[in-house]
Amino acid sequence: MRVCQITGKKSMIGNNVSHSLRRTKRTFNVNLFTKKFYYVEEDCWIVLKVSAAGLRIINRIGLDAALKQAVAKGYTEWKDIEVIG
Repeated sequence: MRVCQITGKKSMIGNNVSHSLRRTKRTFNVNLFTKKFYYVEEDCWIVLKVSAAGLRIINRIGLDAALKQAVAKGYTEWKDIEVIG
């Protein structure tokens, strides 16, 4: 499932509306990126699936604070964070 690990954003379901106002179901996907981050506190690289809004949050408050906030709100678990090396 396409879910941001920092903000918890998921894909939404809505309608395509044609010129004649016929409605068909569609999904609005999240703008997700698979990014590597250097986690200074643990001295390792981690991989996160992060939305564009999640990247801005990491830039604003820092990686450690963003991860702690995401775990506290239930968006991700520590065991779900992939550690590289």
